[in-house]
Amino acid sequence: MAVKLEEALQAYPQQRAGAARQPEGVDQGDRRVPINLRQSGPTPVQMLISTRVRKSPYWHLAYAAGCWRATIYNRMYHPRGYVPPEEGGAMVEYDALVNDVTLWNVAVERQIQVRGPDAEAFVNYVITRDATRIKPMHGKYVILCNEEGGILNDPVLLRLSQDEFWFSIADSDLEMWLRGVNQGMGFDVSIGEIDVAPVQIQGPRSEALMVDLFGEAVREIPYYGLMEGEVAGHPVIISQSGFTGEKGYEIYLRDATRYAEDLWHAVLAAGEAHNLRVIAPAHHRRIAAGILSWGQDMDQEILPFQCNLAYQVPRNKAGDYIGKQRLEAVRAQLEAGSPPFRLIMVGLRLGGAPVTDYANDFWLVTPPDDERPLGYVTSPWYSPELETNIALAYVPWERRHPGTRLNVKLPLEYAAADGATTVEAEVVEVPFRPSVNPSARERARARGIDFAD
Repeated sequence: MAVKLEEALQAYPQQRAGAARQPEGVDQGDRRVPINLRQSGPTPVQMLISTRVRKSPYWHLAYAAGCWRATIYNRMYHPRGYVPPEEGGAMVEYDALVNDVTLWNVAVERQIQVRGPDAEAFVNYVITRDATRIKPMHGKYVILCNEEGGILNDPVLLRLSQDEFWFSIADSDLEMWLRGVNQGMGFDVSIGEIDVAPVQIQGPRSEALMVDLFGEAVREIPYYGLMEGEVAGHPVIISQSGFTGEKGYEIYLRDATRYAEDLWHAVLAAGEAHNLRVIAPAHHRRIAAGILSWGQDMDQEILPFQCNLAYQVPRNKAGDYIGKQRLEAVRAQLEAGSPPFRLIMVGLRLGGAPVTDYANDFWLVTPPDDERPLGYVTSPWYSPELETNIALAYVPWERRHPGTRLNVKLPLEYAAADGATTVEAEVVEVPFRPSVNPSARERARARGIDFAD
């Protein structure tokens, strides 16, 4: 069996890539551009490094730290692996995150500054949440929608002062959208990217490391609170936030093009006492926390009500914002029991061998008694704490309830012990387990509150 499986895996990438076809059955009739559900599998190609895609100020430092693979994010090279597969790969990085402290190069989170007398009014018009309730030196996780309610971006929004905001953006061209909106609206603001590049410090020992860098005041930063500081004599903004459910921080370095090396080496030096490891963004941990990845779990054709972001659509925001009319209409349809969309995001527990790396494709979801696909997995991984594979997935509205039984068609490398590639799955609640550092949404849900402000 082992020899046959090894032979099959060797021939597997070419066979899958050549035979891939867009499957029938998944109802994507409400999308203009359907999600590509071809199961093309691993397609080993070399990434071209050229000047058409930007290198962040930390790119060379990430390479020196062992980065062996990357992707493109916001038209920048983004490190996505440091520990090689033969040494344990991403799951070794996971251990460092949940047990010690980690450093991430996340300069791809471009910082788009909105500044001027009308900054608050402009930001309030482009985000769904109420910007007037964000105090200076605080931040929020927010979404921006188009006029049809689709999610354009889900940045962390930092409010530096009464008239200055930074959008720390996810993977889409938000600056162009913001500039385009203001061409028609004429708010008195300046909009543009600034030379600020963040790193993330994540893990249970992150607070101790940050205290060594910035002093005891770090302990007083609330969740999504901001603080000014210095690293190696250079000004930074610190936030208590991050792409995990662990305790963590982000350090936003000003004039990053000039001072990236100074910050990076200062963090590494301070981290020696705390067993710091440089790792890639921890998608295995963010999935367990129910944190979404734009472009993977949602895009401009997904409504917030489809992907566990209904709390981002307030019931009591007085001001107008882009998409408000459509989103309020969708909420009314949902409350009447008639959703205007076909698929909705759920959490799944699923069988098969442990998923220990990024999925090459959106794996197909089927009913228990039928091979025809009806949905797809966006983000799978193995949870050591839960001792099972978990995933975010889109399934038909009527199959959204916890306890619903489904199947997932896995690639050969994650086949079950008996060789089966179709495995059982069950719809479960998201997040999959309580976060060490729960968000306001998670705390509100735990108290049974409809969290939408």
